[in-house]
Amino acid sequence: MMQIEQIDTVPEHERALADLLAGRYPDERGRYGAFGGRYVPETLIPAHERLERGARRWLADAEFQSELDQQLRDWVGRPTPISPAPHLSKRWGAQVWLKREDLAHTGAHKINNALGQALLARRLGARRVVAETGAGQHGVASAAACARVGLPCTVYMGEVDMARQAPNVGRMKLLGATVVAVASGDRTLRAAIDEALRDWVSDPTSSYYLLGSAVGAHPYPYIVRELQAIIGREARAQMLEHAGALPDLVVACVGGGSNAIGLFHAFLGDRSVAMLGVEAGGRGAGLGDNAATLVYGHPGVLHGSYSMLLQDRHGQIQETHSISAGLDYPGVGPEHALLASIGRVRYEAASDDEALAAVKECCECEGILPAIESAHALAGARRWAASHPGTRILVGVSGRGDKDMLTLTQSLLAPLASALKEAQP
Repeated sequence: MMQIEQIDTVPEHERALADLLAGRYPDERGRYGAFGGRYVPETLIPAHERLERGARRWLADAEFQSELDQQLRDWVGRPTPISPAPHLSKRWGAQVWLKREDLAHTGAHKINNALGQALLARRLGARRVVAETGAGQHGVASAAACARVGLPCTVYMGEVDMARQAPNVGRMKLLGATVVAVASGDRTLRAAIDEALRDWVSDPTSSYYLLGSAVGAHPYPYIVRELQAIIGREARAQMLEHAGALPDLVVACVGGGSNAIGLFHAFLGDRSVAMLGVEAGGRGAGLGDNAATLVYGHPGVLHGSYSMLLQDRHGQIQETHSISAGLDYPGVGPEHALLASIGRVRYEAASDDEALAAVKECCECEGILPAIESAHALAGARRWAASHPGTRILVGVSGRGDKDMLTLTQSLLAPLASALKEAQP
């Protein structure tokens, strides 16, 4: 009897989502569909392979998870709450909830990943930790986590970011970290990552590179996703408990993408839940005027991973602009690139002005000072609510805005003070 070949009618994007939900991404090559992989110097291949073996072992180890859970509870302060936002809800015509990572120890979601990787570094026998930072929150989290587990820490930070995030530089030093100013390249996060990688290349055996976002060569996007996924697991359970239903929309800001992938991951299988990632639209759509990689970028390789990048027609990575130091990066994590390509998550850009307006609105309406990064998510949520009245919106507040006071003073408070002075008789 002749066998009739069955035609596969399942759309490619459906298969990709099914593979993601089934835990088949990253695959054995460290790929998320077409994205990801490991493009690193030969000297770092053994270190990455050792890290992958260690991550697969320890992240699934009951004793490791018990220690991590205890530290997250007793030291970080998890679970972080979700807060109803009644005044924003009334103003926007929607039911708005905020996932409060700003209330975690050190003031942002970064501590979840930093603590987990610091514990992993100790298990792997590292004698020192190297990290990079943009907005300073990952640097502070790394310094704090290393102090907690007893490892020396060196943090690389671009000179531009050091100037606009001076309070975090001081915090890192008080927490015992050595902070190294990076004067090369664009002097922001991309240059800081370059220098941290150079340090690691020089001593890949006794040093551990504590990467702060869901970017870079495999297995870093996987490790960071796994350690940040606690955000979404908590938020999903909290919405069911407090709101009695899942959100209609989940929103997060996206730079490299760690807080967003952490929030989104628990909701990927919920078809009723839409997801929105909001990138830094900066001054506009021109190359060099924004950091909206998924909105304006093209595929390429940066920092060991194939993903979407902001580059010119010759493939040269371009400098970016954002009023937010934490979103000022020309790439994005490969899992976000996959989610964008299959349409499971929508990605948009919010401008500097929109983000600043969202900071002001959240402060005045809810008594919460969000990080400028988080304000991009609030701006995107406000825009979405205008065309979807009455719906439930969960916004990830990735961090608090104390670190941004210098920028906010220059951009919001100084013009206000000047206007008030001119209005006086």
